[in-house]
Amino acid sequence: MIQLEVELQHLRDEVNDMWGLVTSQLTRAGTSLFTLDKELARKVIQQEKKVNGSELQIDLDCENIFALYTPVAVDLRFLLAVLKINSNLERIGDIAEGIAKYVLDAGGPFTPELLKATKVVEMYNESMAMLGDAKVAFEKEDTVLARGVFKKDEFLDTINVNANDLIESYLEEYPGDLGHALYISSIIRKLERVGDQSKNIAEEIIFYLEAKVVKHGKKN
Repeated sequence: MIQLEVELQHLRDEVNDMWGLVTSQLTRAGTSLFTLDKELARKVIQQEKKVNGSELQIDLDCENIFALYTPVAVDLRFLLAVLKINSNLERIGDIAEGIAKYVLDAGGPFTPELLKATKVVEMYNESMAMLGDAKVAFEKEDTVLARGVFKKDEFLDTINVNANDLIESYLEEYPGDLGHALYISSIIRKLERVGDQSKNIAEEIIFYLEAKVVKHGKKN
């Protein structure tokens, strides 16, 4: 195995580790939200520094490979894709931290009625599924699975578009829960952005493997 291949495999391993860390952050943020586990929310916030450190290290390693090996063709596309995937993963980490901060600020627990009415649990599950599918697509170099991420994003977009109406209907029945409803509205917007970031990652996987730019175009 030539040295470039060794460096690219090391980079791939780093990205997978970063992915696992960000997935853990988003999972913990969701658990803290649905159980009002404030200690877990604090752990998410503390771990954000590790996410940021991983992002910087991956960027640095990409730059070193560019400088030392001047990669071409598929290796070049891989590096370009990793730079963008790394950035999207870091943003998902930021979103997890933001949700954890809402948990700390919220006071009491979110009612089951509010969570059900706003479909935030289904949205959380789907955003986690998108991130997981994108990870498997990256690991297995599976562009079919990557394209499947686009369809899941439509589900998140639909909930986000209808969120205001859902919350308005809920508040008509539970007007005293305005504060928590506003938190949930913000969390829905954050989860919609998780979908966007996962979709961006899927686009980069397709670019790397097929040399096709699908951003702003058809995804099939």
